[in-house]
Amino acid sequence: MKPRGLSHEETVRYYDGFGAKQDKQGFYEDAALADLMAHADFGLARRVAEFGCGTGRIAANLLREHLPSDATYWGCDVSDTMLGLSGERLAKFGERATLWKSSGDANLPLQDESVDRFVSNYVLDILSADEIAAVIGEAKRVLKPDGLLCLVSLTHGKGIPSKILTAFWNLGFSLNPGLVGGCRPVALLEFLDTWEIVHHNVVVASAISSEVIVAKKR
Repeated sequence: MKPRGLSHEETVRYYDGFGAKQDKQGFYEDAALADLMAHADFGLARRVAEFGCGTGRIAANLLREHLPSDATYWGCDVSDTMLGLSGERLAKFGERATLWKSSGDANLPLQDESVDRFVSNYVLDILSADEIAAVIGEAKRVLKPDGLLCLVSLTHGKGIPSKILTAFWNLGFSLNPGLVGGCRPVALLEFLDTWEIVHHNVVVASAISSEVIVAKKR
């Protein structure tokens, strides 16, 4: 696996500048996110934590359409711009939604075994292998015994057009990680050998492959 392409500081600057443009990535993200929603049983969750809330688009969708009316959401991000956009989008949900500024490490101010779903979408593909392992370790700490880990990330190509695009993506990442927002295709199953995989799929949209994983603690 390639190392992290952008430093933490570069990542913060990039996504502070990227802002609401992130929502335009739905042309390839939405199909994978729909697959996640269909297999993560959010209707049974009472507390959700999201690592990397972005613009709050996913959180709003969860609170509006998938979670019980008394369920709560907690999300974090390293970008002040993203937290501001999320705050505006989630204001209508009042105390059901809480946001927290992350310093970039995996340590979260959440109690052990306190959440039903730990979500991270298109974030781990920015991190180094050690950072991915740390986030997944933190997810194991904060998830309840019957909780679910819910992940979506860029992954290696599936099918010829996607494999060609993956090759160009990797080339762009190697030349200048900022061209692709510091993201690159990863294989998250490599980090989940101590988890029970409930659902795994690779969804291809616009020739971009996304890995969808739902897992629970063994």
